Amino acid sequence: MLIPVDDIRSTATGVLLRAGVSQPNTEILVRSLVEAELRGLPSHGLLRLPRVVERLRNKVADGTTTGRHTWTTGAHLSVDGERGIGPVVAHHALAAVSARARSTGIALASIANNNHIGMLALYAEDIARAGQVVIGFTTSEALVHPWGGRRAMVGTNPVMIGVPAEPHPFVMDMATSLVSMGKVHDHAHRGEPLPDGWALDADGNPTRDAEAAKAGAIAPFGGPKGYALGLAFELLVAALTGTATGRDVAGTLDSTEVCNKGDVFIVAEPVGPVEAISRYLRDIRATEPSDPARPVLVPGDRALRTREAALAEGLDVAPEVWQRITALA
Repeated sequence: MLIPVDDIRSTATGVLLRAGVSQPNTEILVRSLVEAELRGLPSHGLLRLPRVVERLRNKVADGTTTGRHTWTTGAHLSVDGERGIGPVVAHHALAAVSARARSTGIALASIANNNHIGMLALYAEDIARAGQVVIGFTTSEALVHPWGGRRAMVGTNPVMIGVPAEPHPFVMDMATSLVSMGKVHDHAHRGEPLPDGWALDADGNPTRDAEAAKAGAIAPFGGPKGYALGLAFELLVAALTGTATGRDVAGTLDSTEVCNKGDVFIVAEPVGPVEAISRYLRDIRATEPSDPARPVLVPGDRALRTREAALAEGLDVAPEVWQRITALA
């Protein structure tokens, strides 16, 4: 069902304010959720709003904190998220390391005790638009089977990179799983089957049933290479944040458990000229495509085009999701 974007923003804002989230924190979270929807990532959008409210009610999330910051060195910020709302804690941590990197050249934030931080692309775009390079990692529950395995043991463990460029920054945001578990949940909400190869059921058998996949495992992208990257990123985050790994991680897909995954952001001042990077990206986009009907794109291009169309036409929100949200309004 198509809903005007302004209606979505106002409804989501009202829901969060009534749930006790502060006005500034509400603005950050609503932007995160709506931007995910606009860019065609409903798994990180409104689908998560009712769960945020439930987590607030269950006292495993705090709608007022922005996290507690401790500079352990001149360029390393350790953040206790204090069970805050994920995008809020991440936003303030990134603002702090971005400012510090202006003088130190590079700064790192390691975040623990924080909730799900939403779509990583938005952070990458914000920092890159401000003229800095950023790399980010976050971990999740064990949702991915190791290469050759039949049981979920590794997180989806997304990574993002933002680089300043014109006319808009280079933004890469991807999970190390073939898809996010949020996409599986979105298919389940819409009653749609999964594509072949996405997931296994609880018994380790391939399935296209989204409900069965929720209790099973999703595949690593790129076979053994995606598995290796996902595991490496999980170990990196755990080492820098002291957070949980594998099947000990909880709190991003439920409403009752304390979230114990970790987040890491690295912000640096660029050395290479924006003009050269922008020219290179233009050359890539101008590459002759193998299919004339499908021009060559750079990561992030499709999301921006999707955003433009959604702003004009409204957002296609799953009816079940919208009903749950309006019931909270």
